[in-house]
Amino acid sequence: MNVLDLFSGIGGLALGLQRAGMRPVAFCEADPFARAVLARHWPSRLCYPDIRQLTAERLRTDGVPHPDLLCGGFPCQDISSAGSGAGLDGNRSALWFEMLRLVEECRPDWVVAENVPALRVRGADRVLAGLEAAGYACWPLVVGAAHAGAPHRRARVFVVAHAGRAGLEDRIGGPAQPTPGLPTERRRGWPAEPGLRRMADGLSARLDGRPARIRALGNAVVPGVAEMIGRAIYAAADFTRSANSLRNLATFGATTTRQYPACGLRS
Repeated sequence: MNVLDLFSGIGGLALGLQRAGMRPVAFCEADPFARAVLARHWPSRLCYPDIRQLTAERLRTDGVPHPDLLCGGFPCQDISSAGSGAGLDGNRSALWFEMLRLVEECRPDWVVAENVPALRVRGADRVLAGLEAAGYACWPLVVGAAHAGAPHRRARVFVVAHAGRAGLEDRIGGPAQPTPGLPTERRRGWPAEPGLRRMADGLSARLDGRPARIRALGNAVVPGVAEMIGRAIYAAADFTRSANSLRNLATFGATTTRQYPACGLRS
């Protein structure tokens, strides 16, 4: 699948989907530091600086392949519990509507939107309504970094949407058994401390000199989480497998607290 990655950051979402077998074909990111990281790891891919000026026509003119999947972690500053609380009416988080516009223009088969858990009470209804009005069936879920093996929670809301599946929910029964595409929580093989060169007092020795790096890492999507979602999407290649796999997507986040009480997630 070809992926158009919006609000790309340093490419955590794109990297995870790439590991699942997908192919990032273009990026859109405003931050100069993050753009430099993307250019280093995907040097042959175009990276647009302003989503407000990006259109499907421009992508076609630039020779970007049609995206099968459009993804993005749109700005959370107005949604986060640490923010203004303006939700999707805030200046930054309102950029979600630019992402929705590109969904409507590009018409990808799949959409993956990511944000902080507070989206559930500060705009999820509008995100879902917008995608459904555009002809997409949606499955919102909450997944934490712990479910990709990390030794920390980092819960995030993901909205997975598919075109032409309106009414699929009526065909989906109760919870399915977990599929191989949705790994369970594991902690082996993940380093105890991230490579931020922390000192005994908890501060990074390089923090003062690299604030852009720290900010970029803090905003990044955990690639392992994106990979598991990408693999579940691939498992939904036909209708029969879609019903099973998407049922698992829909119930996975809702059952994390019961299955993994140490994570403390709330769906």
